[in-house]
Amino acid sequence: MKIFRSLLAAQFLAAFCIAVTAENSFAQETQVAVNSTSRTQVQGTVTSGGDSTRSTTFPDARTVEILARVGVQTADTVPLTLDEAIRRALANNTNIDIARDDVRIQETQIDALRGFYDPVFSVTPTYRRNNTTGSSATSDIDVNAGLTQQLSTGGNFSTFFNNSRTENAFTQAQVSSGSLGSSSSAIYSSSYGVRFTQPLFRNRKIDNTRRNLIIARRRLEQTDAEFRRQTIEVITQVQRVYWDLVFALRDQQNKQANLELTRENLRQVEARIAAGSAAPLAKAEVETELANREAEVIVATQQVSITDNSLKQLLLRDAVSPEWNRTYLPTDTPAFSTDPINLQDALSDAMANRYELRSLKLSQDINKIDLDFFRNQTKPQIDLNTSFSLNGLARNGTTDPVITNMFTSQADLLLFNGLNETRAVTGLDPILNPQVVIPGQPSYAVGGLGRSLANTFRSDAPNFSIGVTISFPFRNRTAKANLAGAQITQNRIETQLRAQEQTVIVEVRNAVQSVETARQRVLAARRARENAEIQLDGERRLFESGRSTTFLLFQRENALMTARNAEIRAETDYNKSLADLQRATSTTFRVNNIDVQSPVDGQ
Repeated sequence: MKIFRSLLAAQFLAAFCIAVTAENSFAQETQVAVNSTSRTQVQGTVTSGGDSTRSTTFPDARTVEILARVGVQTADTVPLTLDEAIRRALANNTNIDIARDDVRIQETQIDALRGFYDPVFSVTPTYRRNNTTGSSATSDIDVNAGLTQQLSTGGNFSTFFNNSRTENAFTQAQVSSGSLGSSSSAIYSSSYGVRFTQPLFRNRKIDNTRRNLIIARRRLEQTDAEFRRQTIEVITQVQRVYWDLVFALRDQQNKQANLELTRENLRQVEARIAAGSAAPLAKAEVETELANREAEVIVATQQVSITDNSLKQLLLRDAVSPEWNRTYLPTDTPAFSTDPINLQDALSDAMANRYELRSLKLSQDINKIDLDFFRNQTKPQIDLNTSFSLNGLARNGTTDPVITNMFTSQADLLLFNGLNETRAVTGLDPILNPQVVIPGQPSYAVGGLGRSLANTFRSDAPNFSIGVTISFPFRNRTAKANLAGAQITQNRIETQLRAQEQTVIVEVRNAVQSVETARQRVLAARRARENAEIQLDGERRLFESGRSTTFLLFQRENALMTARNAEIRAETDYNKSLADLQRATSTTFRVNNIDVQSPVDGQ
């Protein structure tokens, strides 16, 4: 009997070695070191196949069946560090892409508003033909050009260059201000100058365009803050899912090791039944336990698949990427520090870094801009209007004097001849029709378009004007109501900011408590695992000496596997709580050495 017990003890020892080898295979396949930021990185390489769930023995068909995952080649692994997972998420995650596009859209909004200050050039060529009953038709040609520029002071200026050729008598009188009489010859006019308008009271410090532009810049900062917050959320999700996958794989290892122990137990019971030292009923008990262990491995495999898919959803851009058919193999081991977290430092980081608070403070800035604008709109409007121009005229004609009689028209001649006939009847001398010399036009006034342009340089060419436009609505209820609404909004934002600060404080305190709880759990789990190892060692010695049973030995082995499972769960939860603390304090970028560039509005 002692020989038989010794044989069983040797078999149990071999089975236990199989379990321990499977349990430690994940740690043996990688060599890890902690970097300066307390995040572990792989320094070695994964061994052949990279499958941390493989047993030291060649798996049978049933093991392959229960470890199989739908649509995934478990032997085709992708070694992945946490840092690599974060970088891939930053490059490929769809939520980050959406938030990044929101920032780009807001940048275009600023460019669109800034386009209000773009100079506008215009040119207007016009041809007119006028007909009046009883008169011949006249033709007029105008070519006017101008450049208009809005100013950041709320005013605007425009330059103009106008040229015209007119035959119409009314238009000629308008162009020459009545200084030239009407004639059949064309008049040429040229003028160029500048007009300037500047608000002196309302719209001087701020107007609607400047208000919208400043608000758009603040909203760009808000969009950037939201992008950073969304990025931190994604990074936190990646960290949590990564450590969940680490635990899921280790949990699968532990349960598979338990399954192998139960199979070894079944072989030993069958051998004892064949030797006549055990009743056949003992086999049913072990087979029941075997079925339960298989169910646990199947559920653990399902959890591995679910967690692996969740990580792929965060890292892969393409929904039909071939990488969906491969298995992610985390190569980082959970980091741990016995140092507690300083609550006051965490609160200070959160109050300084949280993007929710920054967004609300930017909302305060936007509301202050509205207050300034609506307060400005309650003032009367007084605008300064000035203009300066150089004008020149010219017309077709001659510079030679013209000699003609005083009476030349038919009506004058009819009257003139009638008077002379009457005087002849009465014996009076006839009235003479004397000759009149009409001086020629000045040389500077005769010519075409070139002469009119040259005349703009004469001393009598400059013209200028200066004036003000005053307007104000009675009661001005619109501006006053808008100002009151902005003041109410200010109080609401201040209340929201206080509420958000309280929320941040609660989240940070809970996150620090979660880290401390996880730290204590790790220490407790390690003690439990160490004691379970001592208990198993003692139980093995009792079994070898014949003072224990197979049932009690396997209970101790199962208890050790459970303790190891609890330890890895506590370690992964500790790392997840650190990720949550980084999110709560918005230090994720700093801890993970990530530099996010701020948008440039190009002002």
